[in-house]
Amino acid sequence: MKRITVSIFCLMLFLVACKDHDHKGHHDDDLHEALHFENDDEQTSLESKSVAQLKQELVDGGFEVFDYVDPKTGDTVIMQQYFVAFLKRGVNREQTKEEADSLQALHLGHLGKMYDMGYADISGPFGDDGDIRGITIYNVPNLQMADSLANSDPMVQAGRLEIEIHPWWAAKGFPLR
Repeated sequence: MKRITVSIFCLMLFLVACKDHDHKGHHDDDLHEALHFENDDEQTSLESKSVAQLKQELVDGGFEVFDYVDPKTGDTVIMQQYFVAFLKRGVNREQTKEEADSLQALHLGHLGKMYDMGYADISGPFGDDGDIRGITIYNVPNLQMADSLANSDPMVQAGRLEIEIHPWWAAKGFPLR
């Protein structure tokens, strides 16, 4: 368990370090093409566009959005629907250590790919040993896409993890603090 936690922590460090790397060259399939923000220059792109332009691009890309007017500043903030996938303990956890280690490596590779392609904005494990093992926040236009991506995780396909997805609203372009 400690090895898995360390591996996930290392992946998270890798993902954060990759945030500054340009991924314009990644073209995997039609799903990737459907997303407007497909590289890590999104923040720069957000800052150079008006609220109306950004909102229109999101709507044209199939994303659900609404305006929120900040009562303190009067600024209009675009709220975008994301999808939070809870990765829960699955029913098939009888793998050998070697099988579990292999699945873990494939799982981390899958999450890294989701991040690189712009589908996932953040992923990480929980710090306890509960039934909910971690989360991934998907930045895709609809639940069906998020569900398809989450269920393509090798850990999910092997039954070691199960997915539960919920829509979640957050301000577009605001960083975690």
